[in-house]
Amino acid sequence: MPDEIVLSDAGASGERFVARIRLTIALLLLLIPISSTGGLREFSSENLVGLVMTLTTVLIAAVVYLLVRREQHGPALGYVTSVLDVTAVSTALALFLVQGHPHTAVNSKVVFETYFLAIGATCLRFDVRICILAGVLAMLQYFGICWYATTHFDLNGAQYVPFDYGRFDWATQVNRLILLGSATALSAAIVARGRDLRRLSTIDPLTNLANRNYFDERLAAELSRHSRSGLPFAVVMVDIDLFKTFNDRYGHAAGDEALRTLAATMRRTLRRSDLLARYGGEEFVILMPETSLSAACDKMETLRQLVMTMSVWVGREQTASTLTISAGVAGCPDDGATADALLTTADARLFHAKQAGRNMVTGGGASTSAPPPACRT
Repeated sequence: MPDEIVLSDAGASGERFVARIRLTIALLLLLIPISSTGGLREFSSENLVGLVMTLTTVLIAAVVYLLVRREQHGPALGYVTSVLDVTAVSTALALFLVQGHPHTAVNSKVVFETYFLAIGATCLRFDVRICILAGVLAMLQYFGICWYATTHFDLNGAQYVPFDYGRFDWATQVNRLILLGSATALSAAIVARGRDLRRLSTIDPLTNLANRNYFDERLAAELSRHSRSGLPFAVVMVDIDLFKTFNDRYGHAAGDEALRTLAATMRRTLRRSDLLARYGGEEFVILMPETSLSAACDKMETLRQLVMTMSVWVGREQTASTLTISAGVAGCPDDGATADALLTTADARLFHAKQAGRNMVTGGGASTSAPPPACRT
């Protein structure tokens, strides 16, 4: 579905942003253990653990950043990195237990708050499931740390006087768990609201296709991808022939139904990787990744013929009507390597198809029309 693709892209964009922020924060956190003491020789156990944790976090953050930057990742990366972020905090707290400092593990005010950074970062991934996963995992892991501390240490025994990190009590720990749960619920609510706003800003409500704003975003991303990989792609401008006449004859309700029918037909015909968007009015635009100009022309010729056989049911009597389309195809790098150049070329070829008699695909100087010869560029 278009909204799933839109939200998936938003999540990927958020993952790139999180990767940069994670690496930046990890580098900044390296300063905390040093700045909180007089120097490296005066490290407390908590600062030493913090240093080990942040050095490990920097390494992981750098690896993830490189993977994200090179787009060498799948949809599961958001789950994996969220689990790693939460587990890194829990690991730091667990290390205090291993070192024999249980009060630091259960009462630390430096490391514990990092859970909220990990949970908050999930908001940028546009997936409520990731928010819930990170929050529940943080609560379970922290509860496990508290349970282990109470069953293996006499936390309020005299040997820990003067309790530099305070005495242990379950009321405080329950409050901490409640705070983690509240942060999780808030993150999930923010993501749910963000998803709704993202849909409103990127999905055309009539056809349920992507809108022009989202198409422009994807075109810019595909141009960036082309500059790195050199892979070709195509841009197609599509227009319904004599749509004003259709509207005048059957009414605007029939026109809306025609737009929805055509959108559904094109979406079924195109690949999942192709982006179909409503560009405005009766005009559509298609982005075809990893597609040459000639291959795009062939695909559009197939689509043009299919649309000719498509029925649009109009009027109270639900009589069948037909439509035809014209299309202009431009390819990268054949016709340019900028958004303006590709769209201008595709639009000019669409205009040529309309002027030459409509019901035609034009690309690279050649045209096809009914009855269609083999599509050439």
